[in-house]
Amino acid sequence: MDPDSLLQALDPEQRQVATTLAGPVAVIAGAGTGKTRAITHRIAYGVHTGVYQPTSVLAVTFTTRAAGEMRGRLQQLGVPGVQARTFHSAALRQLQYFWPRVHGSPLPAILDNRMGLVAEAAGRLRVQVDTSVLRDLVGEISWAKVSNVVPADYPAIADSFNRTLASVTPEVVARVFEGYEEAKRARDRIDFEDILLCATALLTDQTDVADEIRRTYRHLVVDEYQDVSPLQETLVNLWLGDRSDLCVVGDPAQTIHSFAGARADYLTGFARRHRDTTVIRLVRDYRSTPQVVDVANRIMRATGREGSGSAGAMTAVTLQAQRPSGPAPEFVEAPDEATEAARVADWLAARRADGVDYREMAVLFRINAQSPAFEQALADRDIPYLVRGAERFYERPEVRQALGALTAATKAGGGGDGSAAAEVRAVLTGLGWTTEPPTGGGQRRERWESLAALASVADDLVAQDEFTTLDAVVAELQRRADAQHAPVAQGVTLATIHSAKGLEWDAVAVVGVHEGTLPFILATKPHELAEERRLLYVAVTRAREHLHVSWSRSRSGGGNRRASRFLDGVRPDTAPSAPAVGREPRRRRSAQAARCRVCGNSLTSGVERKLGRHEDCPSTFDEDLLAELKDWRTDRAKEQKLPAYCIVTDATLQALAEQLPTDEQGLLGISGIGRVKIEKYGADLLEILRRE
Repeated sequence: MDPDSLLQALDPEQRQVATTLAGPVAVIAGAGTGKTRAITHRIAYGVHTGVYQPTSVLAVTFTTRAAGEMRGRLQQLGVPGVQARTFHSAALRQLQYFWPRVHGSPLPAILDNRMGLVAEAAGRLRVQVDTSVLRDLVGEISWAKVSNVVPADYPAIADSFNRTLASVTPEVVARVFEGYEEAKRARDRIDFEDILLCATALLTDQTDVADEIRRTYRHLVVDEYQDVSPLQETLVNLWLGDRSDLCVVGDPAQTIHSFAGARADYLTGFARRHRDTTVIRLVRDYRSTPQVVDVANRIMRATGREGSGSAGAMTAVTLQAQRPSGPAPEFVEAPDEATEAARVADWLAARRADGVDYREMAVLFRINAQSPAFEQALADRDIPYLVRGAERFYERPEVRQALGALTAATKAGGGGDGSAAAEVRAVLTGLGWTTEPPTGGGQRRERWESLAALASVADDLVAQDEFTTLDAVVAELQRRADAQHAPVAQGVTLATIHSAKGLEWDAVAVVGVHEGTLPFILATKPHELAEERRLLYVAVTRAREHLHVSWSRSRSGGGNRRASRFLDGVRPDTAPSAPAVGREPRRRRSAQAARCRVCGNSLTSGVERKLGRHEDCPSTFDEDLLAELKDWRTDRAKEQKLPAYCIVTDATLQALAEQLPTDEQGLLGISGIGRVKIEKYGADLLEILRRE
């Protein structure tokens, strides 16, 4: 294939990506700007010009679907043989090849289901758990592992990241985490996160393995780089070694997985960490109409600077629409959630009458518990639908359990005194439901939301007819459950915004955009509110042509909740509000701890706070001392059979070398060193530092 012909279908910015074959390269790609086209053409152009060998390229992304799409496009461009894989697939392939050579035994088997071992660990510690608590524990253990957090450090680090669960305390998480790891080792098993942990340990400890992998894969491409976790970033750096041929692609405005360990500052601070980086910004939006693009830009405009916030950070792009003009987006307020759902269903029916296929429509919401009202409204109008990324509402375990208990209550003659709504609440209370939601997030919070949705159905029915009986409520709930019979191939997609990432439709309704839901009630800190705003941005940019944004003043009438602050200055006749994410709350820590000791400006990222300076401000540490500290860490890691960064991170070692603490109190002043690490390593570290 003629290399120049590959460039003809690209816009100027995409062409720059394709022809910039030497790294480091950072591509800031806005929603709908053709990032996959740009990076696949870059690989193909490199191969067809003879700069790359196909088998020397490793391209990693986050989903099997995205990796498959990348391989398919490369084959169409005449470039088979490129390794386009997910992080875990690439790491597992390397482990399966090198592990037997290094350890003389096969790679341990991968756990099919972590729930059983987590339950076992909890049981040994006499921690009472149900399914929702187990899911919370599994989720937190997963977050800790991808964030390079060991059990002993979990409580302190969870507190610093504001990770609170409604089901268990951080101390309980840490104890179960440690017990789970022990049970896993006893069975010679690894889990999903261990694939990356084992790969990083192998490359860290076995220089010959690292050298062979680096000789094999000379050119690295990382897609969706705004979503990488600390563990994935470590693995990328180990794959790269001391070379510079790395191309990363991502969008700071689409960072919505921080709760799972994603760190957008790896993308926004890439140019500071990698000298001579070529930064290319893809700004031409080929997906959405100018009207939809304008809404998206307005949503993000209020955030101020995105990313880590420090000097030199790469910001999100302002999209430039390339499609013809389309209909104006609709912003609709409803008196209650049932009315909101009915209006959304009518809007979707009108789009179908205009010729839009139901499979090209979606309803997006913040949490799964919002879906039943929309499921019901669609079923009432015989509009087919499917629920993506979760069970349908009436198929969720807690809902099935509640329906069973309500049915039993009708056979027993009722669930309590008073109205049917009160009887429903009495039954739900018997299942552990409370009138006030639990604090913190997790599965227990989601379970509460599901049961609260059932209570609201009873409230609605009683509001329509005060003589409604418990039998009638249960019959209506069962009717709604039975109505879920739509053929999935032709349905409107109902999905959370998180599960809609990477997808697009002709018509999108973004619902429940009011205070308390978007932003979610548990989001209170500036970085949490910023992520909630990015969620709305992601939802809006899923729409190609038709966009409907709605909210309700209350759950069932009579309330006074207001439209989301994120719509100020976006919907007609509203002025932009001063964004909450731009105002720093009063901090408990001193001003000195939040400011760079070199330039005096604010520090925002965890790494910068740990160092006490911006990463691009001059450092003061002695290179020989840092090397001695790293040698000590390597020795401890080998003794304990752990990756080196599980002992202490590079940033912590650098902070030690710069600040030179002389006692335990000074060590405690270094972020990343707590009482547990002092007990284990304090004497060693102080001895090394005293010699300096």
